[in-house]
Amino acid sequence: MSLLTVENVNKRFGGLQALHEVNLKIEAGTVHAIIGPNGAGKSTLLNCFVGRLEPDTGTVMFDGKSLLGIKPHQINQIGVSRVFQTPEIFGDLSLLENVMIPAFAKRDGSFRINAWNAVSDEVELHEKAMHMLEEVNLAEKSSEIAAQLSRGDKRRLELAMCLIQDPKLLLLDEPTAGMSRADTNNTIDLMKRIAATGVTMVVIEHDMHVVFSLAEKISVLAQGTVIVENVPEKIKGDPLVQEAYLGGAHL
Repeated sequence: MSLLTVENVNKRFGGLQALHEVNLKIEAGTVHAIIGPNGAGKSTLLNCFVGRLEPDTGTVMFDGKSLLGIKPHQINQIGVSRVFQTPEIFGDLSLLENVMIPAFAKRDGSFRINAWNAVSDEVELHEKAMHMLEEVNLAEKSSEIAAQLSRGDKRRLELAMCLIQDPKLLLLDEPTAGMSRADTNNTIDLMKRIAATGVTMVVIEHDMHVVFSLAEKISVLAQGTVIVENVPEKIKGDPLVQEAYLGGAHL
């Protein structure tokens, strides 16, 4: 069953056609990777999924409902969470507070200005947040200030902030960018555990080790258009992919 369906999506910025007749079907409970060269339109497409951009034409349907014209926080409320290229965390707060805030916002419908004060008395959210930190191997750092974390730990913290909202669809934009190989492998293992719980994931990633370790299906974007969609084994040897993505070199 398709959880996210994209049909004939177009997006133009002035003279630049960023997306052209994009069609995608993301099946529920799968890990679907979107790859392509820089400037292919990958992040633009993700922005159309979460309400940061609206397509000029086309449709984006999530769980049978249109996402067009819906504000980002409303899209989050119905079950779509996103991990950004640069971790979006509350640097001055503790890890525990970082994870409690989105849980509070999910429950009450908004990130109120005094959210971090309100969560301090929430015993149930405190327990759930600690569990999420345990899941991403950060529980022992729960009282530390988030700004002091390594890049890899910040990425795992942001994942915990998303997971505590019980998303149906998790969008990951370059989740291992800038990580060491050890941090990358730890993140792959974490994402496999998340996938095993049934969360549907869309992963944008340049690191082919990550892509082929996780993805069940891969869509390749080039110049704003999906040129190939297939299982990883067939993507590796596809000449269109080799030409568009790596200039003819083998993946």
